[in-house]
Amino acid sequence: MAAPESPVTVRIEREIASIAPEAWDAVANPPTRPFNPFLSHAFLNALEVSGCASAETGWLPQHLVIGGPHGGIAGAMPCYLKSHSQGEYVFDHGWADAYERAGGRYYPKLQASVPFTPVTGRRLLVPDDGHAAQAELVLARAAIELVERYDASSLHLTFLTRTEWETLGRIGFLQRTDQQFHWENRDYRDFDDYLAALSSRKRKAVRRERREATANGIEIDLVSGSDLTEAHWDAFFDFYMDTGGRKWGRPYLNRRFFSLVSAAMADRILLVICRRGKRPVAGALNFIGGDTLYGRYWGCIEDHPFLHFEACYHQAIEFAIANGLRRVEAGAQGPHKIARGYLPVTTYSAHYIADPSLRRAVADYLEHEREYVAYESRALAEHAPYRRTGGAGT
Repeated sequence: MAAPESPVTVRIEREIASIAPEAWDAVANPPTRPFNPFLSHAFLNALEVSGCASAETGWLPQHLVIGGPHGGIAGAMPCYLKSHSQGEYVFDHGWADAYERAGGRYYPKLQASVPFTPVTGRRLLVPDDGHAAQAELVLARAAIELVERYDASSLHLTFLTRTEWETLGRIGFLQRTDQQFHWENRDYRDFDDYLAALSSRKRKAVRRERREATANGIEIDLVSGSDLTEAHWDAFFDFYMDTGGRKWGRPYLNRRFFSLVSAAMADRILLVICRRGKRPVAGALNFIGGDTLYGRYWGCIEDHPFLHFEACYHQAIEFAIANGLRRVEAGAQGPHKIARGYLPVTTYSAHYIADPSLRRAVADYLEHEREYVAYESRALAEHAPYRRTGGAGT
């Protein structure tokens, strides 16, 4: 791969706390773009200070920073040296297994992403000015040089924007696609207005789900900002540990993370708490972006029919409409979301692989995978719940 020339020096910061929050946020969330909470200094710092993203967990921070005038930043990349492939949601275990069977060493590798967070956002954080394209290429070259410095097998930029994906593809990165399911707000006045856009059968199914979700005396609270308390986080952490333990074996986040992120950015958090009487029994955690509500974690300690769909999907849609948000991103996987109005959307990742033989094999695999992802997305979109005339999905 021909790497772009780098006319400036890029430094490595091994903890985001070494970077001034205002300098990081100026390139991560410039005022010209909708706010992405996961790129914020506050969110990334909470992951590191809590120990969730650390050398001990296999996420050693290696943030790349281009220095700017007056102590500012001219560009940055959230980057980690990885000793495994957990917590990424873009799966390369097969690549690792094949390479190691052939006598190679896949780990360490470099990961440019937000740990444990399958949310699309920029990975080449540069100001929106006339030097943006050059700064992006500088960061790409610096990341490749970091692969060489650590004798790493590869570099993976996951859940990046399509524009970045295309930029990196032009300089030789391998391109990968996948899909998620997002809900789009078509300027609905309220939830009933949204339901009117669904086919009659789907509309009735959603109404039935919402009735049955609260039929056992369940009440639902939406909690945000200064109303969030440690008691809320104690309850939610119980839900998270129960569900995370069953899904992943070992949940990625610890209790301290939730306290830290709440203290740092409570106004960007929406916690859906489901109660039976005074007893919290389930909950869903969301983060509020500039134009998007991001659904992140769900958990429960009691099973109630349809409560998962109510807390994670219907409540999120209702909140987005009421607050003028353009979309809801409900996390990774889940074709079952289609019936609740969430449609397939393509996600993107870009990969630099140092070994030419592994690179050729992966390139061939990705060519076929991209075709399959595109085909599956088209097929799934045919099952959209919207009416064929009028509203979304027409």
